[in-house]
Amino acid sequence: MTSTTIERQPGASPIELFVNLSFSVKGQMLPADHGYGLFAALSKLCPSVHEDSEIQILTIPGIPDRKGKIALTDRSRLLVRLPVTKIPLVYAIAGKRLLIGNHPIQIGIPNVEPLRPKAKLRSRIVVIKPYTEPESFLGAAQRQLETLEVSAQLRIPLNIDKTPKRKTIKIQRYTVVGFTTEVTGLSAEDSLKLQQWGLGGKRRMGCGVFL
Repeated sequence: MTSTTIERQPGASPIELFVNLSFSVKGQMLPADHGYGLFAALSKLCPSVHEDSEIQILTIPGIPDRKGKIALTDRSRLLVRLPVTKIPLVYAIAGKRLLIGNHPIQIGIPNVEPLRPKAKLRSRIVVIKPYTEPESFLGAAQRQLETLEVSAQLRIPLNIDKTPKRKTIKIQRYTVVGFTTEVTGLSAEDSLKLQQWGLGGKRRMGCGVFL
């Protein structure tokens, strides 16, 4: 995807009503980097997940063990963001058992949550091919905001050592580079628009989805 292209379904409206489906998750551990594994497992159960670029999937939060895994807790949830009209396409995953790597998890029944406008949004990782350096990445992200007609300020948060928060995601044999991204100064309309469409690619693997 180029820096000025936003993945939208043909004919999609920027004011289409999106919601979050928030599924409870039961299990023990997951790989910390499980975006691709989760996407692959969900696609087997629900082919529409693989085919529909309007669907966004966040990785499941947990407590990191600093050894490449996370421990799941009572608060761990699977969040799927999609147009309200497409809820039936993914509801089939409710109550199902998934295997991510060699880690089994049980998916519960979802709550339907409306998107709420916030002046500040953050994505753990945004990936915009081929921009893997902070300055060029920010320029590409700004062009995508302009394509969405969103007016706001972009920044990459810093680590303790003052370096930009560079993140990676493993997709099969490949490692994809991105950055944690904060967007501030959003109007209510622009906040909802950014939550609906996100930035960059790999949004069904947890990238470019804003909370």
